[in-house]
This record gives sequence, structure tokens and C-alpha cells, in this order.
Amino acid sequence: MALLEKKIGLVTGAGQGIGRAIALSYAREGAAVVVTDFNVDAGEETTGLIKASGGRAHFIEGDISKEEQVQNTIDETVATYGRLDICCNSAAVSRGSGFIHTYEKEVFDETLEMCLTNTWLCMKYEIAAMLDTGGGAIVNISSNASLKGQALNTAYAAAKSGVNVLTKSAAAEYGEQGIRINAVSPGVIRTPGLEAYFKEQPDIAKGLRRSAVMNRLGEPNEIAEAVTFLSSDRASFITGQLLSVDGGGAVR
Repeated sequence: MALLEKKIGLVTGAGQGIGRAIALSYAREGAAVVVTDFNVDAGEETTGLIKASGGRAHFIEGDISKEEQVQNTIDETVATYGRLDICCNSAAVSRGSGFIHTYEKEVFDETLEMCLTNTWLCMKYEIAAMLDTGGGAIVNISSNASLKGQALNTAYAAAKSGVNVLTKSAAAEYGEQGIRINAVSPGVIRTPGLEAYFKEQPDIAKGLRRSAVMNRLGEPNEIAEAVTFLSSDRASFITGQLLSVDGGGAVR
């Protein structure tokens, strides 16, 4: 039996990269998947890939930093499939980098909104839906930038640190009500965004490629496998945890 057989799942930021890999993994393991992204073309492409492989998927366009759109996404998910069992909050956008003394408050605020507040908003409505049906599992995507800090990327690192504590706090709130909440912290993962960054900053690329003790980049499907496990009943006694999937980068 597949890990997520008969589950109804939702993946935010599923249009590309890690989010897409998670949506494909959910579907491959038997879940019906709601794909959400503000990029319509990318989101529909992910949905098409799932359907082409024989899976069930439904696309909802949405900016999950906007509360009304988050609520509409969850409402449409429940209207389409009847309930919500598992979620991965993957969507995040870092709005800029640089020294703190040169950083604009507006950019800092936008990064928090797109990397932390959006996760809180999703959890607010995901949890409400899960309480109606007796429980579920949520996995938030953090970042290794949250573990040690990251020079010139302070807004993103701070936001993802917030995701870690948000995850643990929410797990404590809802454990008795059958909702497990964990987070996965990726290291340096080979995504389209990273590859573009490497082309722009080849010197930085060399260091990032060596950041893992395994001396290679991670692949999106390696994050997806961890998320899928934590979303499944095989992780039934795991909640409030942060799992680094980073090739050992956190211990270097």
C-alpha cells in the first residue's frame, strides 16, 4: 500500500523546485493533491505532470501571503475533495539581501510576510479544516539559514527561524487533537532558482557546493521524500521536530 493512499494533500509553492517535487511525491504515494502557486503556468504544469502519471490533482491559483486567498484555497480544497489530511507549506520568497545597515525596512517586512507570515496564515486555515475531520499532518519548509544564521541574508534567516519556533509551538497546541506538525530544513538544493543564482555568482557557487559534508548538492526529490514520510502514518509519533535534509551541512 502506498504511503499516502486515500489522503487529501495540499502543497503551497508547488509550481517548481522543492514544492513541485513534494507535490509529485505526494501523488506518487497515492494522495490526491491540491497544487497552489501564484504562477499559473507553473502550477498548471505541475498539475498536468501529476495527471499524466495517473495521479489526481487540482490547481488553485493563489498568493498565500494574503489571508482571503488562503481561506479561499482551503475552502476550495474541502469543497473539491471533502476534507484535508496532509499539507506542506513550501512557498517562500526572499525579497533581497545585503548588509543590515543598508537594508530597507520595506524589503525586510516583505521577506517576513512571504517566508513566515504566509506559513502562519496557511496553518491557521489548514488546522481549522483538520480539526473538523479529526486530525492530520502538516510539514513546514524551513532552511538551514535558520540554524546558524547567514550573513547578508538576515531577513530570510530570521523568517525561517520563526518558522521553526512556529512549528514547535503549534505542535504543542494541537498534539492532543490529532494534528502533527513538523518542519524540514533543506540545505543547498539544486533548484531552478539556485542554478540561476550560481550563474550570477560563480564564486559563491563554489562555496555552496562544498557546504555539505557529502560534498554535493541536494536534489528536490530528496527533500520530498522526507516531507512525504513526515506526512505519512509511518511518522505517527513524530511531531514538533525540525529535520535537516542537508547532506550534513548543519554539522560542518
